[in-house]
Amino acid sequence: MLRSLALAFGFLTRLPVKNAPVDDADFGRSLSWFPIVGVALGLALVGTERLLRGYLSADLVAVALVVLLAVLTGGLHLDGLADVFDALGGGRGDRQRMLAIMKDSRIGAHGAAALCLLLIAKVVMVTEVLRHESLWQLLAFPVLARWAVIPLVIFFPYARGDGLGKPFNGHGRPLHFAVATCLTAALVAWTGPQAIVPGASTLAVALGIGFWLKRHLGGLTGDVYGAAIELSEIVFLGVAGLGDRE
Repeated sequence: MLRSLALAFGFLTRLPVKNAPVDDADFGRSLSWFPIVGVALGLALVGTERLLRGYLSADLVAVALVVLLAVLTGGLHLDGLADVFDALGGGRGDRQRMLAIMKDSRIGAHGAAALCLLLIAKVVMVTEVLRHESLWQLLAFPVLARWAVIPLVIFFPYARGDGLGKPFNGHGRPLHFAVATCLTAALVAWTGPQAIVPGASTLAVALGIGFWLKRHLGGLTGDVYGAAIELSEIVFLGVAGLGDRE
C-alpha cells in the first residue's frame, strides 16, 4: 500500500517521496490513491490561504495559490496541456505528426496561448472562491480533477508503445477506479450535496476529452492525462462558482 501511495505522489507531484522498488501491480494500485494526492494538494492550498489572509489582497493570494499548485505538481500537467494544444494546432490531423509534436520539449504558439488562457482563468476563478469565502472548493477541486482522470488511464488505450503514463494504463483495472470513487466520496462528503454537480461535470469533461483525443490520436498519452486534469480543475471551479452565486 505504501509503495503504491508513494508511486501516486511521485507521478502526480514533485513532492519528495522515497523511491522504492515497485512491481507492475503497484502502478495499477496507485490509481486508487490519486484522490489522496488531490486532498494533500487541497490542504496545502487551504493552509497557504490561511497564512496569507490579511496580508495580501484576494487577487494576490489567488496568484500565489495558482503558483503553489504549479510548483507542487512540477508544472507537469501544464506542460501536458501545452503539448496537447500544440499537437492539435500544428498536427494538421495527422496522428504521427501530432504524437511527434507532443514529444517535442519545445512549446509552440498554440500551447503558449492555451497555457496563458488557462492560468488567467484559474487565477480569476480562485479569486472568486476567496471573495465568496468558498474554501471548500480549494480543498475539493484537486481531489475531483485527479479522480476524473482515472477512467482515462484505465479505460482508454495508450497511443504510444512507451511513455510515462504507459505502466499505469497497462495495469489499471476497474476495481481501482471503484476504490478511488469510494475514497473521493468520503473525502468530499463533508461538503454536502454542493459538490455533486461540479464533480459530475468534472468527470463528464474528462471523459469528453478522452473520447475526442482518442479519435484524433488513436489513444491517449501522459500529456493528455495532464491536460485533462488541468481542464477538469477549471470546470469544477467554474460550475461550483455558479452554484455558490445562485
